[in-house]
Formats: sequence, C-alpha cells, structure tokens
Amino acid sequence: MVIALALLVLGGLTAATAPRLLARGSWPDREPVLALWVWQCVVAAVLLCCVLAMALCGAAAWHEVRGQLFAPAPAVVVDAYGLHPDERRWAAAIALLLAGGGGWTGLMLVREVAAARAWRRRQRAGLLSRSPRLPGEEAATGDRLIVLEDERPDAWLLAGTPPRLVITTAALRRLNRRQLDAVIAHEQGHVRARHHWLVYCAGALARGFPQVPVFAAFRHQVHRLVELAADDVASRRFGRFTTALALVGLNEDRGVFTLAAHPAHHAHLPQRVHRLLSPGRRLTRGRRRRMTAAAALMPLVPLLVAFLPGLTALGA
Repeated sequence: MVIALALLVLGGLTAATAPRLLARGSWPDREPVLALWVWQCVVAAVLLCCVLAMALCGAAAWHEVRGQLFAPAPAVVVDAYGLHPDERRWAAAIALLLAGGGGWTGLMLVREVAAARAWRRRQRAGLLSRSPRLPGEEAATGDRLIVLEDERPDAWLLAGTPPRLVITTAALRRLNRRQLDAVIAHEQGHVRARHHWLVYCAGALARGFPQVPVFAAFRHQVHRLVELAADDVASRRFGRFTTALALVGLNEDRGVFTLAAHPAHHAHLPQRVHRLLSPGRRLTRGRRRRMTAAAALMPLVPLLVAFLPGLTALGA
C-alpha cells in the first residue's frame, strides 16, 4: 500500500504542478510540436501513476489479482511490497475508485468520438444539400476538395476517410494562389499529424475530470498548439507572411482582429498572426533533443517507483 500511495501522491503532484511549470516558459509558442510531446508525456505519467496504483491496490485486496500480478515473481518480491491483509478494505476501495475512473475515461473518449462522428455526418449532409452531386457523380467518393457558394470567406477540414477540405467561393476570390496553397498545407498538417485524435483524448480527460488541473490545461493547450503546429507546416512551404495573410483574409470579417469580443474558438487568431509576422527564436537542435528525451523519461518515473521494491529485493 505504501508504494500505491506514493504513486498516487506522485501523480497528484505532477497533475497540480506541471501546468504551472509549462505555462511559465515562452518556448511552447516557438516549438509547438515539442510542447505537444511534453504535454502528452506529462499526461501519460499521471495516468500511469493511477494504473500502477490500481494494480497494486488490487493485489493487496484480492488474492486472485495478486496471483496474476506476481505470478512469476518469487515470494521475496511479494513481501517487499508489504501487502498486509489488514489493509484489504482500504486497498479494495482505492482500486475500485481508480477502476471506475478508468472506465469513466473510456466512456468519455467514446462519447467524444461519437459526438465528432455525428458532427461530421451533419456536416456531410449539409454539404450535400448545399452542393448536390450531378447525375452520374454518386460513385465519385474520393474527392478531397469541396467548393461551396458562400459570401463569407471560410475554409475548414472535414475529417474522415478520405479527409475533405471545404472552401467557399468568397475565400477563392479573396485569397491568391499561394495563400490558398498555405491554407491547404495548414489543413494537411492537421491530417498528417492526426491532431483530431489528440483533441478527442484531451476533451475526454477534461470532460471526465474537470477538477484535475492538468487535464483542463491539456485540452486548452492542445487546441492552441495544434493550430500553431499546422501554421508552421504551412509557413515552411509558403512563407510566414503568406500564411499570415491567408489567416487574415479568412477571418478579418469576423471581427477577431478588433477590440470587440470575438468567439472563443477564434481567440488565438491575433496571436497566431503576430507569431507568424514576428517569429521568436527557435530552440537549438541540441536543446530540442534534450527536452524530447527528458519528456520521454517522465512516464518511466512511475514505473521506477512501482518496480523499485521488487528489484531491490531481487538484488539483496
């Protein structure tokens, strides 16, 4: 039970302190892909703490679980974890609570995916009603670009198989060729990196456990960082100035660049344009590698805490 409690304390401290530490630096805006990796490693470490604590509590509460968990281990390893019989009641309660949390997380993820699929179905039905196929076009299901007649410039990605880029005629009139190519490259960046799955997972954790700071911050940062990462994909191919002009051209009629209130999902657009026009200095390659490796080690800390008593007993 001591190791299980240590894992829960470690997970709680990570969940409470990691968002504050990551918010202090300015490097995530300069390195959004690296920042997304660090956030994923932090969340994985927190979840791993809970899974390992659940397994150890289950082993302390039920002989069947203990037999499965420690089946190949000698008795000295089992004794090293101090699974006392008088702690069974507390261990069972904690194990069931953590198992319920895991089930709830899975349910929230299914709900996020189902809601996204329902939204895509509505979008596809709306697109079909606004842009009906001509006779004989029903078999042409591989089109990747849909052009809609609309007076408002807009472009968005409709995920699925295959993913489709929807763009309005007003956007075609307003943007030049390179700006349109930058918009397409931005959306292709989302598809290649599978950003929608990150958004699903972050949304499931935040909806399931809104009181946990790391999950709420993870969802907020994922929505922001995936856009910055896609902006970088477009800017590397077509230039920062062209990409910034494309963002302005698509969104200036929405009032997001004025002092007036603007929708929350467009709140980061002024920052994105400013970042493209006044880019900060990137981290050196060596520092990026070191940070990538350090983040990858974070999920190993719970594993070390969980396996240390057994390894120490074997080495004694």
